[in-house]
Amino acid sequence: MMEVKPIVIEGRTVIGVTVELPKTTLIAVSTDKGYIMCGALDVGLLNERLKDRGIVAGRAVGVRTLEQLLEAPLESVTHEAVALGIHPGMKGRDALMLM
Repeated sequence: MMEVKPIVIEGRTVIGVTVELPKTTLIAVSTDKGYIMCGALDVGLLNERLKDRGIVAGRAVGVRTLEQLLEAPLESVTHEAVALGIHPGMKGRDALMLM
């Protein structure tokens, strides 16, 4: 099953996506500049092999719902996210407001 859901944060609409797969669920919230995602996101890959794309993204681990992803501290972020003021430990919702 897949769910796409608009989420309003401080008057701004972002898009939440949940994809239920066998034995795991992928969870992400996207803006027009970047996204945050569950632990399935490989930030190292984005920073190293895909660095030329300049991807703005953050990863939170241990989340099972969109709401948890918004409230969880980010475990890691891309170099491009850091350039926008996003850092590990920042709540997902706060990172999205900078994207």
